[in-house]
Formats: sequence, structure tokens, C-alpha cells
Amino acid sequence: MTVTYTARVANTRFGGFSQLLLLWRGSIYKLLWRELLFFLGLYMTLSIAYRFVLSEDQKRYFEKLVIYCDQYASLIPVSFVLGFYVTLVVHRWWDQYLCMPLPDALMCAVVGTVHGRDERGRLYRRTLMRYAGLSAVLILRSVSTAVFKRFPTVDHVVEAGFMTREERKKFENLNSPYNKFWVPCVWFCNLAAQARREGRIRDNSALKLLLEELNVFRGKCGMLFHYDWISVPLVYTQVVTIAVYSYFLACLIGRQFLDPAQGYKGHDLDLFVPIFTLLQFFFYAGWLKVAEQLVNPFGEDDDDFETNFLIDRNFQVSMLAVDEMYDDLAMLEKDLYWDATEARAPYTAATAFLLQQPSFLGSTFDITLAKEDMQFQRLDGVDGPPGETHSDFLQRLLPVTAGPAGALLGRRLSLLRRKNSCVSEASTAASSACAAAPECGCEDQLLDPGLREPEAESLAAPEPPAPAVGPAAEPFTMVPMPGPRGPAPPWLPSPIGEEEENLA
Repeated sequence: MTVTYTARVANTRFGGFSQLLLLWRGSIYKLLWRELLFFLGLYMTLSIAYRFVLSEDQKRYFEKLVIYCDQYASLIPVSFVLGFYVTLVVHRWWDQYLCMPLPDALMCAVVGTVHGRDERGRLYRRTLMRYAGLSAVLILRSVSTAVFKRFPTVDHVVEAGFMTREERKKFENLNSPYNKFWVPCVWFCNLAAQARREGRIRDNSALKLLLEELNVFRGKCGMLFHYDWISVPLVYTQVVTIAVYSYFLACLIGRQFLDPAQGYKGHDLDLFVPIFTLLQFFFYAGWLKVAEQLVNPFGEDDDDFETNFLIDRNFQVSMLAVDEMYDDLAMLEKDLYWDATEARAPYTAATAFLLQQPSFLGSTFDITLAKEDMQFQRLDGVDGPPGETHSDFLQRLLPVTAGPAGALLGRRLSLLRRKNSCVSEASTAASSACAAAPECGCEDQLLDPGLREPEAESLAAPEPPAPAVGPAAEPFTMVPMPGPRGPAPPWLPSPIGEEEENLA
């Protein structure tokens, strides 16, 4: 059973993690106590032999060996190699859990797309979910020792109700040397297509949704198979194991306490028991044991995945969702806050203090500025209305020139202003200074190409016919001519090249 201690560390407090140090199941003590006792036993054997068995000449040679091992043991990069390996294993361990085939999304798609309250509709839905559960059982018994012990043969799968005897015959008659966990997924597709032909699935979009969810489910089953097939490279695992074992083999000799009377540097104290060496062994060897436990989470360790529990949960939940809960709705009622302008759930006495806390409105909401700092400043020191742009300021400074040159200059400035689509209509109207001069001839600068001035149109247009005289004649009404149109919308293309050609 997976060790869960989340509730114990829900709140951070003084010594909060210290309560976890006394746990035994799933702890590092349970994993490492044998190795720790073995290492301590070897160390004490060498220490006793150095103190009471070796001769004086042999002691001097052993002391030189101790100094040599202690000097060169640091050359083994155990921290770097072991840390990177554990990071890789933990990341792989979590990815494997994310690949566990859960039927929740698939069962929601089945209950929403496969219709029919009769016995055949119920049979369709239950069979579809049974095929999905069968596929999960077949792949889990291929990668998990706990599931294989529960279903060692296909007969056990049949007796458990995941497969019928007729389906077993079809399954075994299918000649394939590879793992056949995907066969129930194919049966699922065939049965869904048959339900579509019978009208149980009402349209092709619903069938497409159902098959997409099945593909996600089947993809997770396939990833579990690949994780079981492709392990962490054996070379890397061997390097890490050899690095840790060789390092502590050197520590067995190099961390021995020597006779202080010999005057060796760093050996002024004799404690007989290497406390900090034991702590270092506890950390490094414990790190390696963590990697050994997580590299295959489908075993029977304390923190391995509860695969049998997941099989039971998934099968029971999926059948409940597609059978008893199909088309089962509670009566529609108005909710508690139907007439409330502001819906807000109540708080208990233990959480009432949260009502006094203001809601978060943004990190800049409480910033204050002085009154003079909140005044808008004009750009580039230009005197004029705040909305006046650079092009308007340039046109205001240019002298009004009569004749073709002035018209050409005014029109080009107007076209340049129209090309800049970010200028607002107000600033465009404010910057039309040349329009006041009748001889400038730029009143039509904002008109579409080909649109003539009102004066030219009024001169070229024929006079209106005289009203008819007589009792049947209707009163004559003058229709006002449309004035010049305003600025063109910025999303229209600017015919600058066309107007310049006309001007030329």
C-alpha cells in the first residue's frame, strides 16, 4: 500500500517534518538498515584488526594505506553521478504514473454517446467499458508482478469476468508473437461502429469523440509497455552503482581512526566509531536505494503503484457510470442563490476570519502617486492640444502656398496622414489646416479616388427640369447634394500611388 503522509504536513509548523522521522513503513530505515549494519560491521572488523591483531610494522603500512585512501577517495564523483541519476529516475517514475490507464474520460464519452435504455443499449455500454478494462488488465499483468500474481493465466482473467469464453477463443486464435493487449481496443472500435449503424450512436461526430477517447486510453497502455521494455540504460545504472560501492569501499579504509601518538595530520582524535562517515553512508546509499525502488514502480515495494487497487476501482466506477447512472438525472430545481444579486457561499466559524481579508485586485492597485505626477505631459515640448500629432504639427508650421505646388504639398501630407492608421479621427480633423484656404484646392484630400469637388460637380451637373404646370403637377423638392465625406476608415487601402499618378 502506498505510504501517504500528506495530511501530516498540510501546515508548516515548528518541527513539522520531525514527526515523519519516526515512521517505519516506506522509510529509509526499512530500506537501508541491512546495508548500514553490514558497512558498520566491516569497519569495526578492520578497526579491531588494526588495534589488536597487526604487528607494529603492519600497523605502519596500514596507516599509510589509510592516508592514501582518504586522500584519493574524493576523486570519485559520487555526488554528481548519483544526483543526476536519481533526478532521471524520479522524473521517469512520475511519467509512468501519468500513463496509468484511467477510464474516467472514456466512460463519460460512452454514457453521453451510446444511447438506449433498453437491454441492448445497456449491453452495448457495459461491453464497451469491459473491453477497455480488459485491455488495462492485460497490459498491467504484463508489467506488474502484483497483477501477474493475481491473474497468472488468461483463464484467471476469464474467471474474473473481464473476458468471456467466446472472446478467449478469438483472442487465442489470433496468431501474433507480440503482446496482444491491444486486441480488446479493436473489439471496442468494431462494436462502436456497429452501434453507429444501429443508430445507438446518433451521428459521426459522437463516434469520432468516442474513438478519440479510446485512442488516448490505448496510448497510455502502450506507453506502459514501452516503459517496461525500454529501461534506463544499463551502463548508467552500473556506473552509479560502482561509483557508490567503490567510494564507500575506500571509506572503509580511509576513514579509520589512527593512533594519535604517530602524529599524522588530521588524526589527533580517536573515537573508534566514525559518526560522520556513517551519516555520509546513510545519505549516499539511501539515495541509491531510492533510485532502486523507483526505477520500477510496478513491483511490491511500499511505495510502488497500487495496480490491483486501480483495477478494482476503474472497473467498478466505469460500470457504475455507464449502467446505473445512465440517463439518471435529479429533478431540476432553483438553486439557493436564485434571487440573490451576489452569490456567496457561507463560512464556518473556523473560516470566518477569511471574510475580513480583502480580495486581490492586482499588485499595482495600492500604489499612490503625487498629484503633480498624475498630470499628462505634452510630447517633445510642443504647444498645442494634447491630441495633436507630429504630422499635424509639421503641416501647421508649413506656409500656406497657393497654386499647384501648394495643392501637391497639402495632398501629400494628407495622404501621409491617412497612411498612418493609428491617427484618430479627431486629430485628423484638427490637423486639416490647409482646408481653410479656398485656393489651396485640398478640400478633396480625404475623399476617395475619383470623387470630385462639390463646386465642380455643381457646375458640371445639368440644371434640374422646370416643374410641370397643371393640377396634376406635384410640388418640386430640391434634394440637397451630399457634402464631402469624412476621413476614410483606417482599414481601407490607401490609394497613395494612384492619387500621386493623377497629380503628376
